[in-house]
Amino acid sequence: MEMLTFSHVKKHFGERQVLKDVTFAVPEHTVFGFVGQNGAGKTTTMKLVLGLLMADGGKILVNGEPVRYGNSATNRLIGYLPDVPEFYSFMTPMEYLRFCGEITGMQQREIKERSEELLRLVGMEKETRRIRGFSRGMKQRLGIAQALLNRPRLLICDEPTSALDPAGRKELLDILVAAKEETTVLFSTHILSDVEHICDELAFLHDGKIALEGTVEEVKKIRKTTAVELEMENFCDVNILREKFAFLKMTEKNHLRLENPEKMPEILRFLADNQISIHRIERLEPTLEDLFMEVIGK
Repeated sequence: MEMLTFSHVKKHFGERQVLKDVTFAVPEHTVFGFVGQNGAGKTTTMKLVLGLLMADGGKILVNGEPVRYGNSATNRLIGYLPDVPEFYSFMTPMEYLRFCGEITGMQQREIKERSEELLRLVGMEKETRRIRGFSRGMKQRLGIAQALLNRPRLLICDEPTSALDPAGRKELLDILVAAKEETTVLFSTHILSDVEHICDELAFLHDGKIALEGTVEEVKKIRKTTAVELEMENFCDVNILREKFAFLKMTEKNHLRLENPEKMPEILRFLADNQISIHRIERLEPTLEDLFMEVIGK
């Protein structure tokens, strides 16, 4: 079943059309990566799902129900983690979750049990300090706990790892994978390595439209070419090859990258004719970063 469906959605701000014709679907119990450059319209898309902005055309469904601008009934099914979550800084994590549970109408026993469960999930079960002393990573983890409190069918995370260090990013990504067991995760980001690590499916947003959509493996197979890396024995040979084959790119010392594998026989003949030794030749697996650069034309 599709937990979230966008069908020909459009949105403009004045003369600027941010979303021109956005169509994609998020299957239930997946981590879905919504990928795009900064300013591509990812946050606008998230706000449309939440009914915080009015679409100028198209249809958005959450669990088969239409999203309405304003007080959308579908928000009862959604948990939301913004890129910069805000809290009452004088509270402890348990106090904050209890407060959130009360304003959503949860019973006290359920609030206590669910809060303890989620604080264990995000690694904060022993944290009794006030939120004002928390790091950015700790606030993101608490934000996920709050977003999952009322067992949403859809968890929306808007650029959750953009300002975290590598350790904090890994912790948060692990939490999102664990959350997939009980919900569907829509994860917007411009960090492609995060998508490769945890996402089941993804969609590339570019120029107001979905440029590519599918599983990570399906999308990676779309790439037109697979690069080849050459590692030379001697640095002087690197310069010789680059003078002969200007299309070779130097990636690091003694390493050259060939974007067009069809040129490989010509290079091998040159190496043999000139008795140039080579340490390693490796066919590189396509990456999402390579594919994304092709999509945006860079």
